[in-house]
Amino acid sequence: MIDLDDVGALHGTDPSDMLRAVADLPTHCREAYDDSRARPTPSADGATAVMFLGMGGSAVAGDIVRSVFRERLGVPVDVNRTPVLPAYCGPHTLVVASSYSGNTSETLAAFREAVARGCRIIAITSGGKLGEEAAASGITVVPVPGGFQPRAALGHLGFASLGALEAAGLLPALAEDVEETVTELTRLVALLGPDSPREGNPAKQLAGLIEDRIPVIWGAEGIGAVAAMRWKCQMNENGKVPAFAASMSELDHNEVVGWTRPYGDRCSLISLRHDGEHPELAARFSLSYEIARDAGVAIEEVHGTGRSTLTRLMALILAGDFASVYVGIRRGIDPTPVAAIDRLKAALAGA
Repeated sequence: MIDLDDVGALHGTDPSDMLRAVADLPTHCREAYDDSRARPTPSADGATAVMFLGMGGSAVAGDIVRSVFRERLGVPVDVNRTPVLPAYCGPHTLVVASSYSGNTSETLAAFREAVARGCRIIAITSGGKLGEEAAASGITVVPVPGGFQPRAALGHLGFASLGALEAAGLLPALAEDVEETVTELTRLVALLGPDSPREGNPAKQLAGLIEDRIPVIWGAEGIGAVAAMRWKCQMNENGKVPAFAASMSELDHNEVVGWTRPYGDRCSLISLRHDGEHPELAARFSLSYEIARDAGVAIEEVHGTGRSTLTRLMALILAGDFASVYVGIRRGIDPTPVAAIDRLKAALAGA
């Protein structure tokens, strides 16, 4: 096992510097928000729905908008993770096509259908076919920098989406929330980053807690659930381990029944909490913990800090990003490559 306090060993196991990409999240958020607000966008006036198109890390931008602003928006926000565009999408739908590479097949198929139906479209991408086709059709393109793994570009994709939707008139002015988020993320980078010793570093401690167990992530419906799914995916891609996510209180209607021995001994339960949880959901956590503990599972809570909902969500996401990288590195595994995904893409291309 790699000693997570051995900075040289950390970086030696991380040749593509995923740790640096995670630590740069505050800068990515600020730059993307400032740049996207300055770009012309289609007006949201009269829009009856907002539809995000995306897959994997590129789709999380839509999850952020949906979870943070759902209770404040007068129109529904949906995230489409298929090549099929829902029937209701048309000229009064504002579509955000989010594909970091610009070549994601599912996103491209839905984007082309949105163009054919006359939807109002914003494309957020580093280039590829999406960038080319959007520019050729006179569609707003919000460019993001290339050179990242899509999952490491969340700050660029997510905050470009926020800035573009603010410019379109859909979202309120977010400068204050963005500033708070950047400030809090910067503080957390110092706490959770590779130079911070394990003794005072919750992300490194979580990696040690997980060891060879399967991470199971809980979060309250809303931003907690979005963060839990992000943690799950980051554990898969960065940590190279199976992982599962569930939301409260849906998990109390199914998953909680499965917490029986000997399965608890095989899992690490990480619960993502924040001060904005609905009281009815918050009350369920301690009761559900009792059932999981009876199955033998160890439970750790991670709290999202900050005043605004956006800040709390991004704080939870950053903690999971660091923890997942440490899970992989601790086992001597480079967190960046995604060989299984590359294998699938190659097989599909040759089919």
